[in-house]
Amino acid sequence: MEGSPIHSSLPVTPLRIAVVAPVILPVPPQGYGGIERIASLLAEELVRRGHDVTLFASGDSKTTATLASVLDQSTGWYGADIPGDEVHHEAAAYLRAGEFDVISDHSWYGLYFGSFVSSTTPVVTTLHGPWVADVRRSHELIGDRVHRVAISEHQRGTNLDVSYARTIHNGVDLADHPYRAEKEDFLVFLGRIADEKGPEQAVEVAKKAGRHLKLLIKRDEPAELEHWERFVAPVLRGDEEVIENPSHAQKVDILGRAAGLLFPIQWDEPFGLVMTEAMACGTPVIALDRGSAPEVVEDQVTGFVVRTLDDMVDAVPRLKQLSSLACRERVERMFSAQAMADQYEDLFLSLTQAPPPGRSAAAP
Repeated sequence: MEGSPIHSSLPVTPLRIAVVAPVILPVPPQGYGGIERIASLLAEELVRRGHDVTLFASGDSKTTATLASVLDQSTGWYGADIPGDEVHHEAAAYLRAGEFDVISDHSWYGLYFGSFVSSTTPVVTTLHGPWVADVRRSHELIGDRVHRVAISEHQRGTNLDVSYARTIHNGVDLADHPYRAEKEDFLVFLGRIADEKGPEQAVEVAKKAGRHLKLLIKRDEPAELEHWERFVAPVLRGDEEVIENPSHAQKVDILGRAAGLLFPIQWDEPFGLVMTEAMACGTPVIALDRGSAPEVVEDQVTGFVVRTLDDMVDAVPRLKQLSSLACRERVERMFSAQAMADQYEDLFLSLTQAPPPGRSAAAP
């Protein structure tokens, strides 16, 4: 939805809020980790607004909220009992549900735990992924026992069989994404090396457009390494710059200097945080018309939303026609951490003044 973020008309009284993050990565993550980054931004902004926030995350997390951990270290993706550790972590959080006015859940299995406590403590479950078959089945089972937040109207529209409390776009920390008006001539790709992200398509677009390409990538999982060797390496021309697991400072420096971000997505991405990160730095985006791309990028204002790879190539020379300031202003208005927290706060306040799910206002 276009326009300025809403501001609650309800009295802003301090709430006791639990934010439940996954335990695979620390909060905030050191590199890759979109869900953990969103959980961190939300917790920090709610603390700044005076709420009593407890962040349930791994013990190596950093936060101004009260940190609650049953695992000293994040588990990582290898050498750990990921489902078992995640369930243990989430169970520990939900066993304390009675201590909070509302729970903001971003974890793997919190939907199930949330359904058990929702009669006494409102649970807001944020949908960070696509509506794949097992996710649909889980939400059909739980029904309206939790309050669902979609991260885009596109994601919401792909499953109209369940109810939603609100659509709230993901936010980025503007202070950590410095704006830069002056651009250089290169293009940038940012993402995991996976079929759905389109890294080889980004290489092809840059090659046909005659532009240097910087690839900011994650490729440490076996599937990512295999995809690189099979599909990306064969199309490289040799002058691309590959930066693996860049630090945040490296990432925003390159994003800020780039002429444009290539987003040749090969699936219906529910949100696409990299687009807002680029625009926050004043850098326009050339995206394929998939998923939430037309919702995030304002076509011909903060980038180009196109149908084919050839259209992406044709859009490259037109990047210089766009305003870097318009990119930044769109993020400030719609995708900042403050805009995101405005809507979550408004939702939390409304839920704490409403009857629990499944009860009428007249029920005892």
